[in-house]
Amino acid sequence: MSANIRFLDTRLALLHIPLHLYINFLQPILQLIIPTSPDDSTTDDSDGAVQTPDGWDYEEPFINISVTPVECSVVCSRKLINELFVPVLNLLDDTMKSQVNITTEDFVVMQIDGEGLDADRRVLELTGPLALAGISIFFITSYYSDYILVPSRYRGKVIQALEDKGLRFEDHTSSYINPNHYSRKSSVPTFEVQPPGTPPPATVSELQDRTFATLKRRNIVPTVDSKIRLVQCGSRRYSQSNGHGNPAEDALHLGLVKCLISSPCPKFLSLTLADCEPASLLIDHALISNFSQDVLLGSRDEYLIPITLDLRDLPMESTGIVCGVAGRLLGETSEGFQEPVEMSYLSTARAGTVMVKADEQDRALKALRGVENGLLSSPDC
Repeated sequence: MSANIRFLDTRLALLHIPLHLYINFLQPILQLIIPTSPDDSTTDDSDGAVQTPDGWDYEEPFINISVTPVECSVVCSRKLINELFVPVLNLLDDTMKSQVNITTEDFVVMQIDGEGLDADRRVLELTGPLALAGISIFFITSYYSDYILVPSRYRGKVIQALEDKGLRFEDHTSSYINPNHYSRKSSVPTFEVQPPGTPPPATVSELQDRTFATLKRRNIVPTVDSKIRLVQCGSRRYSQSNGHGNPAEDALHLGLVKCLISSPCPKFLSLTLADCEPASLLIDHALISNFSQDVLLGSRDEYLIPITLDLRDLPMESTGIVCGVAGRLLGETSEGFQEPVEMSYLSTARAGTVMVKADEQDRALKALRGVENGLLSSPDC
């Protein structure tokens, strides 16, 4: 089946917020998910109602808000970062301010519609060529689509790397079409596996070796919080008229607000908003009760286990983690499994999360930790 890829028309920035500062940025986070129309944003209500900054269009091409065991991560246009979050940042003392990070480089985002392609296979197929080309990426899995964020200066290089792997670029639709078919099931920041100036690896196997050597050198080990079980779901499609929501949209917003104001913060929540499709949620099962039964699509009983890689000690511009991890779990290298571990991936500003089914958790951890304890135990790694 085909996988279509297109660039969304936006320039994005990524914001890293330490969890202990989450409450400081709660108001601008709420403003991202409950925008008011321009006609409704002219007054400053004393009851704390969310207000939209002047000049903000009602719909943004792409927003992701994620709260994980490592951080709160926000991806949105730099305009919104500057108007919503920078004023809050400037109110913090120097110590707290130094713990918050905003990327100085702009990113562009590609939407991947992978109908007919397994999500895990899509991770490897698309991140592999980019990692081997030395391009840093972030990979975000959602209910409806997947998204890859790349530095805007690499847009042409991204096109070339994907075309070189047989993905066709269509000038009129700005999309790639992958004509290949698969008969079996074969996300981030992705962070720099090699120091600047080091040639990119030539193969996925070499990339994997570098990936896990880097993780070992930085003492980064995969961790699991056994209390967190995730549900992947999406909101229903609804229509708008005259810029106003309807009851289904209001119910979705109410549920999201309840989740986001959880004290001290939600254990795990990733919300993806795009102007071309309904909202998508990857959420701790304990928060599902905040939504009425008819608001969300997807099974509430099929759990995913998040395996977290804390990447705060790696450089922000790094590459290769997503592809290296996916290659091991999907059995694409000599050290991989005969039967792949089904997985998806979520990149946040300073962490990576691998999602696997509950019955695959032990096998996935064995793969990721086994590399650390076995393959990479020699002194020269």
